[in-house]
Amino acid sequence: MPILKLTSVSKTDSGTKILQNIDWEIKPNENWVVLGPNGSGKTSLLNIASVNLHPSEGKVEILDHVLGKTDLRLLKPKIGFMSTSLNYKFRFNIKTIEVVVTALTGAIEPWWDTFSASDWEQAHQLLQNVGCGEKSDQIFGTLSTGEKQRVFLARALMPKPEILFLDEPTSGLDLGGREELLIVLSNLLTEEKSPPMVLVTHHLEEIPVGFSHLLLLKNGKTIASGKMNKTMTSENISECFDLNAVVNKTAGRWNIHILEAGNK
Repeated sequence: MPILKLTSVSKTDSGTKILQNIDWEIKPNENWVVLGPNGSGKTSLLNIASVNLHPSEGKVEILDHVLGKTDLRLLKPKIGFMSTSLNYKFRFNIKTIEVVVTALTGAIEPWWDTFSASDWEQAHQLLQNVGCGEKSDQIFGTLSTGEKQRVFLARALMPKPEILFLDEPTSGLDLGGREELLIVLSNLLTEEKSPPMVLVTHHLEEIPVGFSHLLLLKNGKTIASGKMNKTMTSENISECFDLNAVVNKTAGRWNIHILEAGNK
């Protein structure tokens, strides 16, 4: 039984087709990467899959619910979502641990709700798991960009979601911050209770070790979809990005070499 199924999903905005007839299915224990150039429809697809956006056409089934026929207030706590856009929602002087614990109620301020001792303990443990345990009581606004991203990952995991969506989690990070976050994500994939994950990116080098499946998007259409090792080919990547590219895998990480820049 799939945990996510999109059937003939399309999205139109101001007369422009952003997504066209997307069919996509995610089964338990699968971890997907959605890869494509800027403007390919990746973020729109992620927003639809995470029930933050309704499609113009098609059917979305997630966690035994059908989008448009269910109470989103009951469904959304089961869906984790991590995005750099969260950075602008929190005040500078909120404590780091408060950013995490408030995810239980979807709030952005700790005084809106009452949290138990076990809630605070869980938030601290999640911060430790992402390498920010010592930052629990630090002012969130003073953290580095990489640290903030790892805190947002902890926040996304706080409600114990049944599926986790990651929207370009390494965006804006320097090399050190990127690699620290990728290691955290790879480690998370190995945990027994880790939810299935969907990661959106447009860089092969930003795919953590351990992701099992790949969906390639271009101009709102599926170029290829399936198991990572069969789908991540030089031919598919060349077609997706309009490049003459060679794709290689070293120590579990993907990299790309451009033989000839520009269109094929």
